[in-house]
Amino acid sequence: MPDASLFQPYALGPLTLANRVVMAPLTRSRAAAGDVPQALNATYYAQRATAGLIISEATQISQQGKGYAFTPGIYTPQQVAGWRLVTDAVHAAHGRIFAQLWHVGRISHPDLQPEGGLPVAPSAIQPEGQAFTEAGFKPFVTPRALAEAEIPGIIADYRHAAACALQAGFDGVEIHAANGYLLDQFLRDKTNQRTDSYGGSLENRTRFLLEVTEAVTAVWGDNRVGLRISPTSPANDIADSNPQRLFGHVVKALDRFGLAYLHVVEGATGGPREAVPGFDWLALRRGFRGAYMANNGYDLALAQAALKEGRADLIAFGRPFIANPDLVQRLRHGSPLAKLDQATLYGGDAHGYTDYPPMVQAAAAQ
Repeated sequence: MPDASLFQPYALGPLTLANRVVMAPLTRSRAAAGDVPQALNATYYAQRATAGLIISEATQISQQGKGYAFTPGIYTPQQVAGWRLVTDAVHAAHGRIFAQLWHVGRISHPDLQPEGGLPVAPSAIQPEGQAFTEAGFKPFVTPRALAEAEIPGIIADYRHAAACALQAGFDGVEIHAANGYLLDQFLRDKTNQRTDSYGGSLENRTRFLLEVTEAVTAVWGDNRVGLRISPTSPANDIADSNPQRLFGHVVKALDRFGLAYLHVVEGATGGPREAVPGFDWLALRRGFRGAYMANNGYDLALAQAALKEGRADLIAFGRPFIANPDLVQRLRHGSPLAKLDQATLYGGDAHGYTDYPPMVQAAAAQ
């Protein structure tokens, strides 16, 4: 039996989590028409409710915020009702779930935008790569730079989505400021070449993130809001000339809000942990008074070591949760993990989504 620290309860703001295992956000592209969650999604999340906390798949705050086909939204009454199916199912299974609020910015395509318009970004810089549309993959286009006068409207969209999440029965929300999406695009000097009050200095590049955080915490209260960053990840063609300086500033600025947690992707998202050799993760840990949630490439041994050494308070596991709905039990007993089916990751039906058997059923079938 391994050290039980990963499996002990944890007080996260007003919530008591059953353990320190977090299910990280996982895009699976299985929303119904209108980007509405459905009963299939409720089953999927309920199967994984033994996690101390579930963070929902990235969920767009508006149609403009959408960047992938079949991803869910959280801004219409129909979407709220769909998410209520999910939160009710998770709570019935004695779990906790936060909604991740998402605007992709330039990582989109006109096929996914209102009236076929251009995606928006801090600056009109085309990213490398392709967008996943309902007609298949298509090259990214050059986005439209947001006018300064448009930014309050996007902040209002975050506020509205946060209110919709509250109505849908979530336990809290996470602001997605990672992986090269809109908030991250404003932070980085590769993607933000503005000369107005949202560009140039660290204070200006951080301004949009802080204004969004203020709007969301006004709806939820500080201790029910988390925030995700990925300081050294190159995901979605993102970079900064000095990520240590930038994210040291970001974390210090965020600390005044008293957020529930800071969710940090350590290294390249889904890739090497040493994306920027020498990056001081402990500096971020020291600069933030709330819970530190560590993510990226954690297994049982690495997770236990991080908790024991005080380098993290919570550990987020992503892809292991896809094929292991009972991941907490498998980790607790040191049992082998099932492998996921790459072909069914995105889009489709229950196959490769809700039909991965838990450990007991898998053993009985052998």
